[in-house]
Amino acid sequence: MIQRKSKREIDMMVEAGKLLAKLHKEIAKMMKPGVTTMEVDRFVEKYLAERGATAEQKGYQGYEYATCASINDEICHGFPREDVLTQGDIVTIDMVVKYKGGLADSAWTYVIGEADEKTQKLLDVTKKSLYLGIEQAKVGNRIGDIGHAIQTYAEKEGYSVVRDFTGHGIGPTIHEEPHIPHYGLPNKGARLKEGMAITIEPMLNEGQWQMQMDDNGWTARTIDGSRSAQYEHTIIITKDGPLILTEQDDVE
Repeated sequence: MIQRKSKREIDMMVEAGKLLAKLHKEIAKMMKPGVTTMEVDRFVEKYLAERGATAEQKGYQGYEYATCASINDEICHGFPREDVLTQGDIVTIDMVVKYKGGLADSAWTYVIGEADEKTQKLLDVTKKSLYLGIEQAKVGNRIGDIGHAIQTYAEKEGYSVVRDFTGHGIGPTIHEEPHIPHYGLPNKGARLKEGMAITIEPMLNEGQWQMQMDDNGWTARTIDGSRSAQYEHTIIITKDGPLILTEQDDVE
């Protein structure tokens, strides 16, 4: 069942979204050669604890970390580790924050050091595909309109769209109905209604869209070793259009 949020629930999620957006901006400052994703994970836990918030995915289905940290050919759910990041690596930090009873979910792909032209294009296209999907997240549209906008643009630019992982409803738990694929046909799927809270989180690969799982049972990586990038926002469907809860440009 798709749950529509009350004003009270949305207000709580707004606060969580602002905190998560601020946290991502702090993480961006850390993304230099020599840093490790385990350092980032420890920073996230401390940052949230100092503000009375928690990392909601820690303990979720046995997951042990505050963040998912996916490097280069890892699509999602990479484990934080002590390996040093080097110039040109890309790393996606994904996390769900619980704050004052509300949840917010956001992933961001960072480049370590300076990005070359090929890397910058992957990141730019992935981020733009997210916002093109968000533009379709309005009352009266269907879920397929979101995925179609993302897929059409991404494939035109030469990238493939991961099929195995989707956006989702969120709040009061991490994953709720509906699923939000990042591919598909327009005017298909459930109708979007005011008060729905969803994530849109396209994962674009430089090569094939298929994935393979690591032995840890969590980490998904590209089947051909190509790099993958991801950007994600939590949004509310409102009568005035999509409200992005995790927009970094909206916080200081």
